[in-house]
Amino acid sequence: MATTKFYLDKRATRKDGKFPLKVSISHKGKTSLIGLDVFISAEHWNDKAEKITGGSNRIFLNNFITRRKLDIDTILLQLMERGEIGKMTVTQIKDKVLSELMPEEEQRESGVFIKSFLEFIGLKKKPNTIDVYKATLKKIQKFDPNYESLNFEDINREWLVSFDSFLAQTSPSKNARNIHLRNIRAVFNEAIDNEVTSSYPFRKFKIKGEATIKRSLTVEQIRMLFSYPVEEHQVQYLDMFKLIFYLIGINTVDLFSLTKENIEGGRLLYHRAKTGRLYDIKLEPEAVAIIEKYKGDSLLLNAMDRYESYRVYSARLNRMLQQIGYVSVGKNGKKTHKPLFPNITTYWARHTWATIASSLDIPKETIAAALGHGGNSVTDIYINFDQKKVDEANRRVIDYVLYGK
Repeated sequence: MATTKFYLDKRATRKDGKFPLKVSISHKGKTSLIGLDVFISAEHWNDKAEKITGGSNRIFLNNFITRRKLDIDTILLQLMERGEIGKMTVTQIKDKVLSELMPEEEQRESGVFIKSFLEFIGLKKKPNTIDVYKATLKKIQKFDPNYESLNFEDINREWLVSFDSFLAQTSPSKNARNIHLRNIRAVFNEAIDNEVTSSYPFRKFKIKGEATIKRSLTVEQIRMLFSYPVEEHQVQYLDMFKLIFYLIGINTVDLFSLTKENIEGGRLLYHRAKTGRLYDIKLEPEAVAIIEKYKGDSLLLNAMDRYESYRVYSARLNRMLQQIGYVSVGKNGKKTHKPLFPNITTYWARHTWATIASSLDIPKETIAAALGHGGNSVTDIYINFDQKKVDEANRRVIDYVLYGK
């Protein structure tokens, strides 16, 4: 026998701090949820009594949700009396309930893809992750003029192929386009888990990546870069690249968010913004010298004392790195740059560190630990990797690059 109860869905908080109230249907160990279009705050809901206890319209809302739950229970009872319910899945029961309670146009509205996409974004906590999903949503809005009425069933293999072609007009990189496709797939997976839909076009539409171009310098190239007689205004940008290298390829969002409190006992401790993983890096003298040279007021480095965000500074940092090289001055005084590495970015420091570490026969597990890879297996959880191995590896890489040791 299927059973029902009210469920305050706290997985997604609205801007007003309220949560959607739903009816939960349980059947054969599975659960499905039916929305009531009622939103209340947690303190105004008594889960034990299954009643709304606060708000000026609580009496009306209690009457409404009680009637709606009674309607659902009546439909389940009718299914049981006809001997149908035992052969049905919980999703089929939900579909039957919706078909009895709502006209066809309302059924379609209750399952729109965009609504689920927005709710999925609300489950995310990290600002960067939220921004990535919002970017995907904007792409969908530009691609499909009827995006507001998109249902999960509308997004089939043909739709995804067309959407990928649309993305290719402004984003030739297959891997960059795959970010948006994976975001859509994640919303589908969440919807399937919540019994919102059974449609899944990704069985036929496969997201295939392409090999990425290696972004690393040889030891000879990085030595050339580090010792190159750059222009005065380029010194700070080369120093920042060096610092990123000395800190084992730290991401710019993390580097330019550090404060003095992140340094303890000669070590840099921080949680990576992208993954939340804790990094523990010994500050070598070369890194300390650069940090002291560019000491900030409120943050560890002074770059953010002059720029509105790390993104703005990071973009300028990459542009300046790409200009380092031979400079000629024409008769009109205009400078012409012949870059050493025209495509270089701050990410190259991380890839270069790993490549040089590998060339020094530093074990792969040590390199992985230094870069923050792994950490998901049972072995990773129960074995505390010896941080001294990472410290020694970083010192070896720096000594090899700077002093040829």
